[in-house]
Amino acid sequence: MISIAVSEASQIGEARREAAQLAADLGFDEAGAGRAALVANELASNLVKHAGGGEVLLDGSTQGLDVLAIDRGPGIANLKACMADGYSTAGTLGHGLGAVKRLAQSLEVVSWPRLGTAILARLARREAGPLDFVDEIGAVVIPKRGEEACGDAWSWYADGDDRVVFVVDGLGHGTEAALAAHEAVRQFQRSRREPADAVIQAVHAALKPTRGGAIAVARVDAAAASISFAGLGNIAAVAVGRDGRTRRMVSHNGTAGHNARKIQAFDYPFAAGLLVMHSDGIDTRWSLDRYPGLAQAHPLLIAGVIYRDHARERDDATVVILRLG
Repeated sequence: MISIAVSEASQIGEARREAAQLAADLGFDEAGAGRAALVANELASNLVKHAGGGEVLLDGSTQGLDVLAIDRGPGIANLKACMADGYSTAGTLGHGLGAVKRLAQSLEVVSWPRLGTAILARLARREAGPLDFVDEIGAVVIPKRGEEACGDAWSWYADGDDRVVFVVDGLGHGTEAALAAHEAVRQFQRSRREPADAVIQAVHAALKPTRGGAIAVARVDAAAASISFAGLGNIAAVAVGRDGRTRRMVSHNGTAGHNARKIQAFDYPFAAGLLVMHSDGIDTRWSLDRYPGLAQAHPLLIAGVIYRDHARERDDATVVILRLG
């Protein structure tokens, strides 16, 4: 995931260029890359004009490109008006969010007075369609400021009623942490069909030649309405039910690859709602209750808001959100 801080007009061009380049790398044609550039340009411009700055996050996949703009500005007072093509609160002939809505396959906005705004625009390649996007999971993965490599990583697997989510935080940050994280993900992909504790055991063994890290896996069984969770170290995992009740899951102390006194899976009831997993680059004192309606938003928007308000700048930061039911 690419992060561009946008606090002044000169940084708008960076967001535009990064979006165009990522779209081209993903196989968008020239027109598609142009659409991506326009969307990033408009969202970045809005951050400067209306929010006092913010951040544009770009994430690509085989389905297309996600452009996520987050800010801590005053919020959008009249969202319906802002979605109209040609509307501008800056008093100029702006195209506003209406143009973004026209250019993207989907657009979703959450905003609250004095709590800022998060906007997700999703663009598909010409041969893809909006229904090809995966909507049940979303993640924000950002390296520590000043680092090119990210020591955090995540992966997931879907098979019938099962959803398996894996998060790793390589020890420290930078290149060596990233190497450990990537090896952990490779082993997870090999072991993903195994029980949660067996996955942790396999990843622990695979990380012995690396600096190691914190790891956790959650196996969600929709048919059984339960989660089997296992972890080593300080990867946080929280189940948020549809009623808003939260249940925090238990990891054992240790460092995968080096110190694992006990590996154990714990089972938790979970019929429907959100599974939130994050590295210790995210403060644990978040609550979705602070943001009315956010729990019903796209998982990537939820991850973006948690990251925006609770990231610790001294470390890599990862938030993964899975919606069930």
